[in-house]
Amino acid sequence: MQISHVGRWLPAFLVLAAIWGNSFFFIKIAVGSLHPLQVSFGRMLIGASVLLVVLFARRLALPRDPRLWGHFQVVSVVATTVPFTLFGYGEQYVSSVVAAIWNATTPLCTLAFTLLLGSEKATAARMTGLGLGFAGVMVVLGVWQPLQGGQLAGSLACFGAAASYGVGGAYMGRFLTGRRSEPPMVLATGQLVSGTVQLAVITLVAGVPLVDLSVPAPVWWSLLALGGLGTGLAYLLLYWVQARAGVTTTSTVTYLLPVFATVSGVVFLGESLSWNQPVGALIVLGAIAVTQGLIRPRSRRHLAAVTD
Repeated sequence: MQISHVGRWLPAFLVLAAIWGNSFFFIKIAVGSLHPLQVSFGRMLIGASVLLVVLFARRLALPRDPRLWGHFQVVSVVATTVPFTLFGYGEQYVSSVVAAIWNATTPLCTLAFTLLLGSEKATAARMTGLGLGFAGVMVVLGVWQPLQGGQLAGSLACFGAAASYGVGGAYMGRFLTGRRSEPPMVLATGQLVSGTVQLAVITLVAGVPLVDLSVPAPVWWSLLALGGLGTGLAYLLLYWVQARAGVTTTSTVTYLLPVFATVSGVVFLGESLSWNQPVGALIVLGAIAVTQGLIRPRSRRHLAAVTD
């Protein structure tokens, strides 16, 4: 991919990274007073409502194809319902920064599933960049340090959410983002409407109230930010960027999330920051450049010519 092509979707890519990076900050505030299922349902309901208003304002309609709604149901499970809830659970035990770092493993999972589905091919740049990104995530996490208390359960929940995102991204790339009959807004809205219904049923079956009116105002503001920005606007950007950059390339947005999450977590939540986190973040940023083809790994033939 040429740099000129990158310029077409890079601004939206960076906005998406900023929105999702700060979502972990809002999740941390919300799960302090709400059940993870309530947080997931609240953000999904608000996000779907925002998109429905915009959809009807633009005089667009939801699709009527039952097969498409079947795809919405599947992708809602793996791309919203499961990961939203797992991140809510995980952030009860780990910091918002650590949750965002675990989320950065999503491209590794996405690549594995896109290869299985045959949606994209594994090029040398992608494999090198994803491998380097994985190493950077390990540095940020500080894998040489033991996890204490509920940190292990929280980290596993966050990793499960990232793996679920990987499945969702691959599925979207195969069955949704390549469609030309519906604009990205219609696809994003259909997915969020499906996810809202799913979470409403799951939350009620679990015996958890859908809404808790007793929570303080900061929690409501956090839900509004999660729903309106982190779910509504973000999913519009996600479909738009995926249609232009591809599933695997778009999934590398998660590499940038720890940078934004670290700023909000340290400045506003007082979370600690150790030396390995910014160092790992720099490694991750290098991995993004390699994955995008902005830094090309040298081939064996080129290396042989240099050493001759």
